[in-house]
Amino acid sequence: MKFFEGCTALITGSSSGLGAEFARQLAPYARGLVLVARRRDRLDELAGELRAIHAGLDVRTYGADLADEGQRSSLVAWLKSEGIAVDFLINNAGLGDHGEFQSGEWSRVKAMLDVNVGALTHLTYLLAPSMLRSGRAAVLNVSSVAGFLPLPHMAVYSATKAYVTSFSEALAIELRPRGITVTALCPGPVETEFFGVASREGGETDHFKTFRAFVVSPQDAVAAGLRAVSHDRPRVIPGPLLAASVAVALLIPFFLIRRLLAWKADSI
Repeated sequence: MKFFEGCTALITGSSSGLGAEFARQLAPYARGLVLVARRRDRLDELAGELRAIHAGLDVRTYGADLADEGQRSSLVAWLKSEGIAVDFLINNAGLGDHGEFQSGEWSRVKAMLDVNVGALTHLTYLLAPSMLRSGRAAVLNVSSVAGFLPLPHMAVYSATKAYVTSFSEALAIELRPRGITVTALCPGPVETEFFGVASREGGETDHFKTFRAFVVSPQDAVAAGLRAVSHDRPRVIPGPLLAASVAVALLIPFFLIRRLLAWKADSI
């Protein structure tokens, strides 16, 4: 964790789940944390917890709906006005939706696109120039193994995560020579609030039952992501069993994958 000593990290979606866990694991080493999410009360609660444990840690909270482009720009303007120089950006905020595409609500689909793709890309774009000037910085984008396959009943979500992984890999190539590490964290199922929020009324309630062997804790997923950043790895899949399974799946001819996914979708 020496890589993160003295850093100032901005963590989106930090009111719960992986975002809150990133804050907890970085707190002993960072100089400052900027916690961003819609639920300001939860941010303030987490900030109070961190300040009580880590004397001298500068913890700031900022309430924002990152689906709104104007609020993203206001966040970066606030950072500038406060003299906060972010050198570790964690794009963790994300939304999901589980169910058939045509029966979903457009507002939910649009929010997924605006947060999973729009906010992640826009914040990286807005902060990259100052991070480049710092000479040493890092970006960690939380993607998903869902991005490796086109998943029925999670069509838009898996497509957004395919974008996140590809975008991160390309930026890693571009920015590595200039001192910025870019990493995509691609977890499988993690026991957070995500699936509860992504589920529709009357839909599946136990999203872990089929993939129980692949479930990792938030603590392990975050630790894997931070290790990957510190070793300048462009992509990491937490959990050796899941990583091996993805590697094997990517070697299977796609027409067989398509049939398997179609069978799985028909069985739901």
